[in-house]
Formats: sequence, structure tokens, C-alpha cells
Amino acid sequence: MSFLIRVQIPDAPGSLGAVATALGMVGADILSVDVVERGSGTAVDDLVVEMPSGSLPDALITAAESVDGVEVDAVRPYAGVLDTHRELELVEEIAAAPRAGLERLAEGVPRIVRAGWALVLRQNGGVERLAASTAAPEAPLGELPWLPLERATVLDADESWIPATWRELGTELAATPIGKPDRALLVGRPGGPMFRAAEVARLAHLAGIVAVVLDG
Repeated sequence: MSFLIRVQIPDAPGSLGAVATALGMVGADILSVDVVERGSGTAVDDLVVEMPSGSLPDALITAAESVDGVEVDAVRPYAGVLDTHRELELVEEIAAAPRAGLERLAEGVPRIVRAGWALVLRQNGGVERLAASTAAPEAPLGELPWLPLERATVLDADESWIPATWRELGTELAATPIGKPDRALLVGRPGGPMFRAAEVARLAHLAGIVAVVLDG
């Protein structure tokens, strides 16, 4: 079974190798590594690992944190392999079929930022669902107090507008406008980890490019 493990490690030569060695000791096979954020002497990395059948994710936490200075932010099951170069591919797909652009954006974004689902929403009297990824929740949404949205942001996961099922799953949320303040991409990550500043910036950059493609 594959897991996504997010770790904070000292930004120093050999740190990632030490983590890889520790994970290997519990039978974890690292499939891919993505640097999420770096600064102040610390790097945040996402590792996709394959574990033997029957292995518990707790073993990943224990192994990683056996390395000095390493802290595990989150571990969750992961379907598929990280591909950090999908932004360009997704933009090309949208440019080739702009009429289906919002649908392709919603479907593609979760793979890029390692999220569970994505919705494209617009507040026009009520909440209009313009597009949704395959795994997006069907829970109806009432008023969205954060729309219109001027810039990409992390949303408070405890706000009253959030459906109870989202809160029960510990869903972390981030949103970014798509060209217009009343049209936004909402991305959910059930069970975490939280969205970091670099990930929110990545969402904003992608949404900005897509907006130009669709509205240009």
C-alpha cells in the first residue's frame, strides 16, 4: 500500500538520505520525493512510499522521527505516484479543450497538490458548482462568506459554512480565485496535512494561467 508522508527535516546535506535509510529499515520503498517548502534551515518534503501488505503507517512515523531533527507532519494513504511536472500538461489539456477547461482543472489539481478533491465554485445569488473532481463531496453548500476572493488563501476548517462531514474528516482547505473574484477553485485535503504557503502560491499560479487560457 502507498502512503504519503510529509516530513520536516533539517535543510542540510544527508538529512533526506538519513530519513530514506530509516524508512528502508521498516520496509518502506520510496517512490518519489517532492520538496514542498524550504526556509529557515528546514525543508518540508512529501514522500510517497510503498509499504509491505499489513504494515501500519505508525511504523513510518517512528522510523522517520528516529532521525535527529525530523518531525512528521502527517501520513495518509495515497493512490498514484507524485508527478511534479503536471502543471504544464494540465494547462496544455485545458488549452486544447477550453470548453471543458474548468472540469479538467478540477480533475487535475488534486493530483498536482496531493489533495483529495477540488471544486470550482461561483457565488451568484446562491452557490453554483461549475466543476468538480471525481472524488469531490456532494454535500450542498450554502453561503460562502469568503467569496468574492481577491487572492489565494488557506481557509479556516472550523468555519460555520463548512459541512459537518468535512469537519469530521479533518479536511484542510485552500482556495484561489480563477480570474474573477466571484469564481474560485476550492481544494480539500481530508485528514490533512495543512496547506503550506508554497502550495497555496502554486495553486494561485496555476489558476492564474488557466484563467488567461479560458478568458483570453
